[in-house]
Order: sequence, then structure tokens, then C-alpha cells
Amino acid sequence: MNEVDRFYQQAFNRNIGLLTEDEQKRLRQARVAIVGMGGVGGFHLTTLARLGVGRFSIADMDSFEPANIQRQCGAYSDTMGKNKAEVMKGIALSINPHLEMRVFAEGVNKDNLDSFLDGAEVFIDGIDFFSIDERRLIFRRAAEKGAYAITAGPLGFGSAMLVFKPGGMTFDEYFDLNDRMSYEDKIIAFGIGLAPASVHMSYLKLEAVDLQKKTGPSLVSACNLSSVLAATETLNVLLRRNEPLTVPHYMQFDPFARRLKTGYLWLGNRNPIQRLKRALARRYFVKRNNSK
Repeated sequence: MNEVDRFYQQAFNRNIGLLTEDEQKRLRQARVAIVGMGGVGGFHLTTLARLGVGRFSIADMDSFEPANIQRQCGAYSDTMGKNKAEVMKGIALSINPHLEMRVFAEGVNKDNLDSFLDGAEVFIDGIDFFSIDERRLIFRRAAEKGAYAITAGPLGFGSAMLVFKPGGMTFDEYFDLNDRMSYEDKIIAFGIGLAPASVHMSYLKLEAVDLQKKTGPSLVSACNLSSVLAATETLNVLLRRNEPLTVPHYMQFDPFARRLKTGYLWLGNRNPIQRLKRALARRYFVKRNNSK
């Protein structure tokens, strides 16, 4: 046994019993692509690295700043001003120095998207909540390249998760999005569709969400929980233990509200109840903007 194999066996031995040795070997050879190394993306990376996934493609063009300290995995006093993808590469390699990593510090765009997704069996969404057009582009291409796509977003004290499979309902179909929609309508549709159960709305102060400034509240505990959900579903996909529950199935877990909601959203965001929620949200934000 060579030095690298010995390290891997010792480092991930405590996984055995929940994972088989063959499954651990499978994870070592798997590639996961993560766009966004901020709030949730950094935790996605470190969680999967500690589970023994051996290959990653990561991307983020932004740098850490003080506002990131309260929730982002790579935000420390000595990483301020440094590129998020490069910082998270260093953190991941400090966990497992034998990782195979592709780093896209310039972010992902139409020109490098194929290179970013090449070989990835799973794409995990760590994109900023308000970057809806970038998200649509990457989800569409991931499906075309045969990769599963997972979005697990921090909402309130909890997380909501959706899984998209290649050949299934697409991102645009589920969220009912098209190019003719305004930016505000796209963001509202994404927010409403991400968590059909709306568990977090029982305590969220909606006035803290600003669509124009592209800001909203987010907690580190919710980011951590998002990585737990996404990592578990990633293992499920990679190890083929169970058939993933893909959209229009959804999940939302909120430990503060002490509620777990799962379900099947008939027609996705075109569901009549979802349409009503979107209309009410649109009216609220239009009215608030007009009052400013």
C-alpha cells in the first residue's frame, strides 16, 4: 500500500460501517462541482471532503469581506480580500492534501462552463440567492451534460432542498421561469418555489429582504444545515443507494420551528397555490418600492 492509499484509509476509516469500503472507494473517484464558495458553498466543499469525495471543481470570482464573517466557511480575519475559491481550495487541501481540484477563480461563464462541469456527476448550487440568471444557465448545462443538480438553500434557521435529475423536470420548468420575466419576478419565483412549505415565513421579517440591493438575512447554522442535506443527497446519488426524490418533490427542515416538510408540488411553481403566493409577494414588493 502506497503512502496516499494509506492516508486515505486512515483518514476515512470511521466512515466504514455507515459506508462500505467499496462505497468509500467510489467516493474517492467521484467528482463534484460546486459554484459559489461563500455562505453554503464552502460548507458543501468541506463536508464532502471529510466524507472522502476525492475530486472537486469549484468556482467563485468574489473575495472575502467583513460582511462574510458571520456565516461563510472561509471568512477569517486573515482571508479578507482574498479570492474565495482559492481560499477554500487551501482549506480543502488542508483536510485532504491528495484531493484533485480544479479552481475557477474567475467564476463560471458561458466560455468555461463545459470545462467546469466536465466529469462531474453532481453539481451543487452555492450561488448567491439573487444571481438567478447565472443559476439558470448552470442548471441547464448540468442537465445537458447528464449531471444531477442539487440546491440546498439557507432559509431562516433551516434549509430547503430540491434535486434535479438529467432528463427530468428542468430548473426553468419547475420554477416557471422564462427570459421575458423581469428580474424581480424571477427572484420571487425562485424564492417561492425553493420552499413551497414556507415554514420560515412564520418568523422571517420580510422587510429585511431587499430585492434592489440584493440583500437578505442568513445564518451560519442554516448554511451548515444546508451542507448536511446536500452532502447526504450527493452520497445518495453517487452511491446509488436509493432513487433520489427529484422535483417536483421538495424538502424543508427547520429546527427552530421544529418542522420537517416534504411533499410533491404538482406542476411545480405553476401550481395554483404557488401562483397565488407569487402574486401576493409581487404585490408586497411593488407596494414597498412605491412607498420609498
